[in-house]
Amino acid sequence: MSLPFGAWKSPIDGASIASGVSLRDVQWNPTGDTLVWWESRGKTGVLVAQTGAQAPRDLTDRRLNVAGRVGYGGGAFTLGAGCVYFAANGRLFKQSLAGGEAVAITPAFGSFAAPALSPDARWLAFVHSYEHVDGICLVDADGEEFPRKVAYGADFVMQPTWNPSGELLAYVAWNHPQMPWNGSELRLLRLNSFGGDLPSGSDIVTLAGNKETSIFQPAFSPDGTCLAYISDASGWGQLYIYDLESSQHRQLTTNAAEHGAPAWVQGLRTFCWSGDGRSIFYLENSEGFVALRRHDLNSATNESVAGLETYTELEQIDVSPESGVIALIASSSLIPPRVISLTNNGEVTVHRRRGAENLQASQLSDAQAITWRCADGDLAHGLYYPPAPQEAMPPGKPPLIVNVHGGPTSQRFAGFASEVQFFTTRGYAVLQVNHRGSTGYGKAYMEMHRGKWGVYDVTDSIAGVEFLANEGLVDGAKAVIMGGSAGGFTVLQSLVEHPGFYRAGLCSYGVSNQFGLLMDTHKFEERYPYWLLGELPGAAELYRERSPLFHAEKLVDPIIIFQGTEDEVVPRDQSDSIVASLKRRGVPHEYHVFEGEGHGWRKPETIEAYYNSIERFLLQHVIYA
Repeated sequence: MSLPFGAWKSPIDGASIASGVSLRDVQWNPTGDTLVWWESRGKTGVLVAQTGAQAPRDLTDRRLNVAGRVGYGGGAFTLGAGCVYFAANGRLFKQSLAGGEAVAITPAFGSFAAPALSPDARWLAFVHSYEHVDGICLVDADGEEFPRKVAYGADFVMQPTWNPSGELLAYVAWNHPQMPWNGSELRLLRLNSFGGDLPSGSDIVTLAGNKETSIFQPAFSPDGTCLAYISDASGWGQLYIYDLESSQHRQLTTNAAEHGAPAWVQGLRTFCWSGDGRSIFYLENSEGFVALRRHDLNSATNESVAGLETYTELEQIDVSPESGVIALIASSSLIPPRVISLTNNGEVTVHRRRGAENLQASQLSDAQAITWRCADGDLAHGLYYPPAPQEAMPPGKPPLIVNVHGGPTSQRFAGFASEVQFFTTRGYAVLQVNHRGSTGYGKAYMEMHRGKWGVYDVTDSIAGVEFLANEGLVDGAKAVIMGGSAGGFTVLQSLVEHPGFYRAGLCSYGVSNQFGLLMDTHKFEERYPYWLLGELPGAAELYRERSPLFHAEKLVDPIIIFQGTEDEVVPRDQSDSIVASLKRRGVPHEYHVFEGEGHGWRKPETIEAYYNSIERFLLQHVIYA
């Protein structure tokens, strides 16, 4: 007798998911002979280098945890002059690509990210955050002088980049209560140099962007005459260039697709200049599927780049200025993330794999972009994954995992998702919900979340379940809602507002008290609720309505809750308070607190325990209930 949906024996378990590394960034050195990538091994970030056809080698000592620490992180390293410059252990370091000891070049105070080496390799610009104050600083590349502030005054800064002459720095800045995807500015800073001293900053001008227009990733052309960037002024994140001589802006892309990304972290890249400055290679995101394209500046045409058709998610593009070889992190719903490179003649080389890749594509579930009509008539989007293929399917329809992304301004992509395949290989269907308010479907779609957090994320998820059930694809009576952070809030809010609709909930570090979140979260998001819900005290009643803690008596469905003890984004008391209500009223629940974990899991033993707990919980409360 075949096992029922949800109880299949799977080749993917918590231990196998925990054993893989996480690939975060990849860059060429200026001569294009060495590729360096950043991978996370448990709680430690390590830089790995590969020169030519040599075997990859660890570049940094694991005693140094390589990671940008401003906000959510990112922007950990840069390359130049035969060296790598990186953030680790609360400082910036310099290390030769040939090997040897890393040398600290900044004092150990505050947080560092997004290092950028000047064209003459004398100075290093970087983002610094200390005591709630952010800005851009300079330090000499050998660390012999104390760093100097050059661009301060905004609440946040991101992505400093030099022009080829070394006289200008472009960067992105924004102020509370905006988030970078709501409204930010492209700024240009002129530097004054006095002999051998560190340059000082002057004459900061804003070139594009405002409180309602988002700017992303400035990058100068190789000859320094133009500055490329992404702006959503047209309603989509489109690629532009600014001519520094004529002061004219020109839009290069027009497709109804996303060419940037919400800047949750430093150091994100979705485009890159070719070495000769005649082309820009860029990533185009359409409904969660990402493709590589090229804009030819001479002919003003855009075309697809061949060679990567098997991949559906591409990240962190970098182009060698010498050879033109493109490096990326690439995956699909059937292929785990890899560090790859693509030559001009379409040859693909795999430099690093996330894990063993011991599963065949035929054992996994492929992503399908779907759209459904909501109760109010509007459309919502997402990615649907049927149960993984089997020789003989059991009778009936599969249970459904409804997975809600965090943010809530974010998006699920059609790349590889271990947690999705964990469920589909057990016989679940999965719906990755890109509800109204998500990015990737145009600015108007994202703007629908203004003041509506806890509305569309809840209703669109329910409408997605009903759509799939009506299509005969899933058992709507066995739907489970799952999410972390903002997605965890959606889990709690959904179970409060619609008791009995979901068979169970899986909640990781979810927001339960909006007042508490506003008071206790980190600087990056401390005013985000103003956009999502409204400003206090005027919106106090709305904060109470959208705080599951104040309606916890309505939570009656089985729920499993996970929380890290060191979470600075959603502190532990957000989960403790909900669990106290569940315990007091005898609601079926489990509560797992992971020591030493923050906003997400890093330790292999945590990841293994997390998935093992979920599997047992669902078998008890959904499959065999």
